[in-house]
Amino acid sequence: MPQKGLSMHKVREILRLRFEVGLPARQVARACKTSHTTVLEYERKAKEAGISWPLPEDDALLERALSEPKAAAAPTGKVMPGIAYLAEEMRKKGVTLALLWEEYYANNPEGYRYSQFCHHYGKEKKKLAVVMRQEHRAGEKLFTDYAGQTMGIVDPHTGEVRDAYIFVAALGASSYAYAEAVESMDTPSWISSHIRTFEYFGGVTQIVVPDNTKCAVIKPCRYEPKLNPAFDGCAAHYGTAIIPARVRKPRDKAKVEASVLLVERWILAALRNRTFFSLWELNTAIRELLEKLNTRKFKRIDASRRDLYEKLDRPALMPLPSSRYEFLEWKTATVNIDYHVAVEKHLYSVPHQLVGKQVDVRLSPTMVEILYCNKRIASHIRSSKAGAASTIPEHRPKSHQEYLEWTPSRIINWARNIGPNTASLVDKILSSKQHPEMSYRSCLGIIRLGKEYTPERLEAACWRALKINAPSYRSVKSILEGGLDQIPLEEEAPPQIAEHANIRGKEYYQNQEGGKTKC
Repeated sequence: MPQKGLSMHKVREILRLRFEVGLPARQVARACKTSHTTVLEYERKAKEAGISWPLPEDDALLERALSEPKAAAAPTGKVMPGIAYLAEEMRKKGVTLALLWEEYYANNPEGYRYSQFCHHYGKEKKKLAVVMRQEHRAGEKLFTDYAGQTMGIVDPHTGEVRDAYIFVAALGASSYAYAEAVESMDTPSWISSHIRTFEYFGGVTQIVVPDNTKCAVIKPCRYEPKLNPAFDGCAAHYGTAIIPARVRKPRDKAKVEASVLLVERWILAALRNRTFFSLWELNTAIRELLEKLNTRKFKRIDASRRDLYEKLDRPALMPLPSSRYEFLEWKTATVNIDYHVAVEKHLYSVPHQLVGKQVDVRLSPTMVEILYCNKRIASHIRSSKAGAASTIPEHRPKSHQEYLEWTPSRIINWARNIGPNTASLVDKILSSKQHPEMSYRSCLGIIRLGKEYTPERLEAACWRALKINAPSYRSVKSILEGGLDQIPLEEEAPPQIAEHANIRGKEYYQNQEGGKTKC
């Protein structure tokens, strides 16, 4: 219990100044207006309870840990293995407490039986849990996030400074860290950083625990978060699972939060006075300091992150796949009544039964794949030709007149509600295609212009388009945008020949005989 009159807030400040800032006990005593013996007493209790910085968030938990009396020494002949050893072994894949007890009892026949062994392990683990909070199995989890701090990169030609964002990853069991600078926090950069992280670690964890950035999670949810399809595809390629950290639950990603803090203190702070002119130059400097960070020994353990990585995580990681993940871009689209979806101004067909449905589109550099309910329903060679269509014959309905509720006659009747000129223009567009449904999109676009403008103006624009023989959506829209529908269309007069001194009249040629001009 804290001494009388000493609040838990002051106890926290004492431990913070000693453990995080590293001030001497007398300076801490002056800052907190207490005696230096009180400072040393709380420091001793914290160390006996296995508490270091950061402190437990719960005041009741911290108070209970500080007030718990020191455990009595075990009877002679019944010595427990060190809790650090047991905790480290328990992080290894397949290791159980029963196996550790069997190994212990084989070497200590007079030692604790299994129930007492578990009791003492649980009691010691509670003290360790105040600091560790979570127990991570070797090779099980990778935690990823962006640091809040950025680094500046100077354009050598213009002097413009742009921000580079810092990606940080950490393995759960060993806290082995990775960091790099990226130009953007978009989805391609996020996925590329994970690919380079797997390659840096030389393997893949069973689970990736990202923060709830849009690059990873489209819609956060405690029970069923909606993942970014591109990131989910990357995870499937590497055989890992994505389990995002819960919103406003910092303990879910404590490993990477601590690693972000270390990267900011030991890497970014060390580079604060240097000027970088390229991303490659910045990442080279980050990699050098990252190696020093990973080989720096822990304060409470006689080992470094690299030592624990080689001992725990490295043997348990899944192997990398034979090929690198090829980034796939994902989009969503709604199937139009012409059973095509528009992707980057090009049309791709899908089975006509999906008209009106929302589908997912997966884009690779060479292919376009369309999925419905996570099942591929169509694939096309990717095309950059705007306004053209890639159509698979099997996607067309067997009878165009049975094409759901959309028929050419229905569209013409719809246009007739605006006026006869609109109906005639729509009829002409439908007749121009081998398959009428290929013109549905253009006809609907013309009809919808009546909402943006007035039906009277649309009717006038369609009449003008018919007169100039330009039956298309673009022509009608251009006429309306230019206001040409409000100008009378006059018949063109025959071309006139201007009078000029050098132009010979018909009389000149009438005076010619036998090909010779009369003089």
